[in-house]
Amino acid sequence: MDFVKDMKTKAKSLQNRLVLAEGTEPRTVRAARIIIDEDLAASVTLVGKESDIQEVASKEGVDLSGINIVNPEFSPHLSKYAQTYYDTLHAKEQAKIAKGSVIPNPITIERAAKEVSHFLRWGAMMVHLGDADAMVAGAESATADVLRAGLSIIGTSPGSKTASSCFVVQTTNPSWGVDGALIFSDCAVVPEPTTEQLADIAISASQSCKEFLGVEPVAALLSFSTKGSGGDTPVVLKVRNALDLVKQKAPDLKVDGEIQADAALVPSVTDKKAPGSPIRGKVNTLVFPSLEAGNIGYKLVQRLGNAEAFGPFLQGFAKPISDLSRGASVEDIVVTAAVTLARVR
Repeated sequence: MDFVKDMKTKAKSLQNRLVLAEGTEPRTVRAARIIIDEDLAASVTLVGKESDIQEVASKEGVDLSGINIVNPEFSPHLSKYAQTYYDTLHAKEQAKIAKGSVIPNPITIERAAKEVSHFLRWGAMMVHLGDADAMVAGAESATADVLRAGLSIIGTSPGSKTASSCFVVQTTNPSWGVDGALIFSDCAVVPEPTTEQLADIAISASQSCKEFLGVEPVAALLSFSTKGSGGDTPVVLKVRNALDLVKQKAPDLKVDGEIQADAALVPSVTDKKAPGSPIRGKVNTLVFPSLEAGNIGYKLVQRLGNAEAFGPFLQGFAKPISDLSRGASVEDIVVTAAVTLARVR
């Protein structure tokens, strides 16, 4: 499996519209040119002042032809975006007031216009209102800021309250997962998921498996315990209860837990530790009980197993957005854009 090639091919065939919210960031401007030249999107929009973007493009030697530029301050959509943002925040404030909270500084339409003009919120609003299909940001913004913009405007997918992340880990052994590729989740966003959050992560990771690996997901909710071997400690009960919740919310999903990694992946071990498990020999989606476990897990496989790790990719949002590492290369931005564009349903 060639994950990058597959995602670029899918993005090219779908021809969705991309907004790169950090329009004055040099690597982002260079990536925009490549995305257009490789025909990965129907359109690419950079958010920012046109003069600033042109100055960056000149320094980077980038031709901006065929790339859209939007300056929120002078956009004809500002009024609509501000009203939508105001309505969203006002409704949240009213809900808090109904529960007895006091709002010291209630939202106004003027403040809404100012706040929605921020490049991250603007990009998220473009996606929310259908003026773009996907957003990528993070080359110069903290992950928390990208998440905050996405959650406040786009929100989470129906039935979920949790935004999380996943990696596509491509191993050198084609017998694992899908031709050697597996989903690892959550490795970047939720530090200590609750039972409900862990269930949401499992369902979102399974959807990511469908979108990225092109197969029906088979998920393992990992633990240091397999079917009670670790007793009834809180961390074990969390995974066990998350499995019950997943089965309620997604009854058709093939999933099992709590289960140790070897019992999830190696059929002979499954037979000993979890006989009769419905995921025996089929696992392509690994769900970790905490961010600590997930982050350590994917990095060990990446480094000791000479595997490739693509991501993290955000999941659980109502519409596709992606966060970048602030150390991302131009190619990283292009690949992330292709992946995000390929997720539009």
